[in-house]
Amino acid sequence: MSTPAPSPPRSTGLLDAVVVGSGPNGLAAAVTLARAGLQVQVLEAQPTIGGGSRTLDLGLAPGIVHDLCSAVHPMAHASPFFRAFDLPARGVELAVPEASYAQPLDDEPAAIAWHDVERTAEGLGPDGAVWRGTLGTLAEHSDVVVELALGDKRSVPPALLRSLRGLPVAALFGAMVGSQGTPLWDVPLRTERARALLMGVAAHAIGPLPALAAGATGVLLGALAHAGGWPVPVGGSQALVDAMVDDLRAHGGEVITGHRVQTWRDVPPARSVLLDTTAGAAAQILANRLPSTLQRQLRRFRHGDAAAKVDFVLSGPVPWRDAEVGRACTQHLGGTREQMARAEAQVQLGRMPQQPVTLVSDPSVADPSRARDGLRPLWAYAHVPAGDPTDPTELVTAQIERFAPGFRDVVVASRGISAADMAQHNPSLVGGDIAMGRVTMWDMVARPTPSWDPYRLGETGWYLCSAATPPGPGVHGMSGWHAARRVLAREFGIRRAPELVPRDRG
Repeated sequence: MSTPAPSPPRSTGLLDAVVVGSGPNGLAAAVTLARAGLQVQVLEAQPTIGGGSRTLDLGLAPGIVHDLCSAVHPMAHASPFFRAFDLPARGVELAVPEASYAQPLDDEPAAIAWHDVERTAEGLGPDGAVWRGTLGTLAEHSDVVVELALGDKRSVPPALLRSLRGLPVAALFGAMVGSQGTPLWDVPLRTERARALLMGVAAHAIGPLPALAAGATGVLLGALAHAGGWPVPVGGSQALVDAMVDDLRAHGGEVITGHRVQTWRDVPPARSVLLDTTAGAAAQILANRLPSTLQRQLRRFRHGDAAAKVDFVLSGPVPWRDAEVGRACTQHLGGTREQMARAEAQVQLGRMPQQPVTLVSDPSVADPSRARDGLRPLWAYAHVPAGDPTDPTELVTAQIERFAPGFRDVVVASRGISAADMAQHNPSLVGGDIAMGRVTMWDMVARPTPSWDPYRLGETGWYLCSAATPPGPGVHGMSGWHAARRVLAREFGIRRAPELVPRDRG
């Protein structure tokens, strides 16, 4: 049984902590603070809770619900926060498909990243041994890889200190990032299928290829494909949100929806405030209350390129040319490595690619409950220039049809959201930037500033806890967890983080 964390002193009429924004990071922070005995209130501008992890009925077909932004969750499965929070013990089922992701190609069989690394290696021919020795090894030691990727970028990952195995695993991770993120990307993989399979994952970073941050993204997610896999929460991403909200309320926390915070005056008096917002929004909310240098740094933190999304309702499975592609919940549509690099380069120049890199998620593959009366949802987004106003429906449809002839015949309904309109349902997605800032190696470390404590907003008692801080984008809750532990230590003198396991296990 865990020892309860000490309760901080209370001030009558004054909240201990207010969290602005109910995305996964904001809720992770709120849960952590509430479990430490603080009186916590979460303010959400939208009428529904969850930010980018909401699952809603969009009215496209009866009983069909859609994930608004995040749909597939290798990071949540691996995240130290969510592992400590213990999702399975809370009734959240993460359904893991037998194939983590697939990379269809125009002129040869698709490359498949099976959950089983041996099966993947067998399908990659001459590159099988290399794949097994690199991504397979990293998957075997995924705890080290995760701590390297999801740390606060200011401290030594504990895995490097726990045992001697941490250093060689870190060296292998660094070597793979160095090859896949630079013009050395022809090493060590030799075949187009293996190169495309890894680079399709790297393209999640939405940026130029090759690049170090994209290489790190590809190696991390590629390793997780063979560790915990790429699961979908049964029922949709909202299941993650609901579990956190239930725990927050069980520990006395409160969530208020429909409360938009535009300035600091819109926040009730509190000893600490955490913002699950963009860096620019934080600067606007705290205008004239921050040191001028910090104010400028927050306002100048650059956004990246964008995603434009399409939600489909289908009358049956996607008719992939290569049937094996349909064994995965996630497909990366971009063709060869060179084709993907060319499309991403056009986006960087502000041009709409004719065949953009497109990500597809078919949750019903692993979670049949998402289908209703012969209909099923399909989630897809294309990489486009920031702020582009083009409805992406035809662009995405054509890219899927490229690898799945006859796709149009199974589309029952669709809804496209341009990059320019993405912020309508989530203000943090400025211009369609789903990463809350550029994904470069420098920006991942100096996110949003190069200060020793990137979460703390001066001497105000306010903190930034969003993906605009380390470790950056992804549904992992780690930015909120890192920020909350700093708030506990600095503002309340609580230096031991509270246990996160469900109450009946504590």
